[in-house]
Amino acid sequence: MAENDTIYTPSDLKKTRYTKEEHFHCLENLTETPIELSLIHCGMEECRPLHIWHGVRYEYIIHFVRDGHGVFSVDNRTYHLSKGQMFLIRPKVEITYIADETDPWKYCWIGFRGSAAERALSDCGFGPQVDVLDAPDLAPIEKNISLILDHYEQVPGNMFLRASCLLSILGYLMESAQRPAEQETGSPAPYSRTNVYVTRAISYIKLHFADDLTIVDIAGAVGISRAYLNRAFQKELGMSVQHFLIDYRLHVAASLLMNTTLSVSEIAENVGYDDPLAFSKAFRKKFQLSPRNYRQSNHAMNILEKRIPDDLNTQT
Repeated sequence: MAENDTIYTPSDLKKTRYTKEEHFHCLENLTETPIELSLIHCGMEECRPLHIWHGVRYEYIIHFVRDGHGVFSVDNRTYHLSKGQMFLIRPKVEITYIADETDPWKYCWIGFRGSAAERALSDCGFGPQVDVLDAPDLAPIEKNISLILDHYEQVPGNMFLRASCLLSILGYLMESAQRPAEQETGSPAPYSRTNVYVTRAISYIKLHFADDLTIVDIAGAVGISRAYLNRAFQKELGMSVQHFLIDYRLHVAASLLMNTTLSVSEIAENVGYDDPLAFSKAFRKKFQLSPRNYRQSNHAMNILEKRIPDDLNTQT
């Protein structure tokens, strides 16, 4: 045996090894992990006004809304969706989705099944009651679906290519699931299971913040305990779930004060507060102004900005 030859023992072969050097870049000794997922169908469609589908599917389907508007209903939950969102259809669950009458949606979709599907979807951010998520940039997804459609012939090479496109889409969604924590903290966050739970919880909060929402409700939708969800939020965002929920409601309220003529009581109700006084107290604590004074101060600022000549507004 040559002096520089390497001898691998059984214990060495169990260790995944990554090496990056000037002239050598290698990943080796990966654990064999068969991924049991099968592509069933995919496509793209520009729907006619009020185009509707109602019934039960027998595979998982993710729809990606490319443009327009529509409504998706499942288990007494109804979502009004638009460009940049995605919704999940689960097997053996009655669902309805319908295109908007004036601005019907355009979407693409991918349908699949397999023993690894539920875990994969969980890692993408979907949960027991999380049917809708904000989608990442759709360009890579559309590219993979187009590639599948271009390789429609039933030959062995195309079969492997189509399977790789499915895995590429799901891998991209999993990678994107970490980003809410990164966006909230302003710094990159490593992928983790807690990050996925935070992603799922944030999506649920954004859809249901106006309801009588409790932390138990959010944890139940995500599929973990209240205590574990709070630990996940503390780890990823440095705040509790309750803190995030209140903060989100108050920022929505601030936007409504600036951009609508709704009364303070109406805004309080629209962001999940039954008691306008409790809302005003929380708002003052957050912004150091009452809702009424916040609206007046921003209104005055807008008037002042309109009076400043455009050339002065653009000076730096």
